[in-house]
Amino acid sequence: MKWGITKRDDAKLNSFEAFERDVKRIFDDFFSLKPVELFDSAWVPSIDVEEDEKFIHVRAEVPGIDEKDLNVTLEDNVLTISGEKKEEHKEKNKRYVVAERRFGSFKRSIALPDEVKADSSKATFKNGILTIDFEKKEVSQPKRITINVK
Repeated sequence: MKWGITKRDDAKLNSFEAFERDVKRIFDDFFSLKPVELFDSAWVPSIDVEEDEKFIHVRAEVPGIDEKDLNVTLEDNVLTISGEKKEEHKEKNKRYVVAERRFGSFKRSIALPDEVKADSSKATFKNGILTIDFEKKEVSQPKRITINVK
């Protein structure tokens, strides 16, 4: 191959086999946080969610997007990150040999546990990584009640 880049050749699959492969991929990825790509043209940023004793940290890879093109909302404990990766202006006289970068709008939603404090969230954006930190509410511990003997 001239450019050293390979991609699976789905041209050999008939339409039923391609559909069956896509449905299988959806069910295989159902319980993961990884976005499922039913259609190859979809662009969705990768997200990591970490939890420690005091915080829930969400990190999204959004390279090539300006901060002004991102929108982060939290409603009913559902975090939604949306935005648009704008395509650079292509020159007419250039011939692209490989064009794999994806552009367009996206929207990711993640259900967070009830224990997050929505008003204490903090978001930062650096080097194409959006980080959102949520402080967790203190979970009340059971209190032991002593029984007095009369």
